[in-house]
Amino acid sequence: MSRPLFLAGAAVIIALAGTLWLWASYGTAVFFETIRAGFVACFG
Repeated sequence: MSRPLFLAGAAVIIALAGTLWLWASYGTAVFFETIRAGFVACFG
C-alpha cells in the first residue's frame, strides 16, 4: 500500500470517527445545526 493512499484512508477514517462522535454526543438536531452553521460561515 502506498503512503499517500494510506494517509488518505486514515484521514477519511478520522473524519468518520469525528462525525459519529459528534452525532452520539449532541444528537441529530444539534449536529445538523452545527454543520449548517459551518456551511453558512464558509459560503455565506
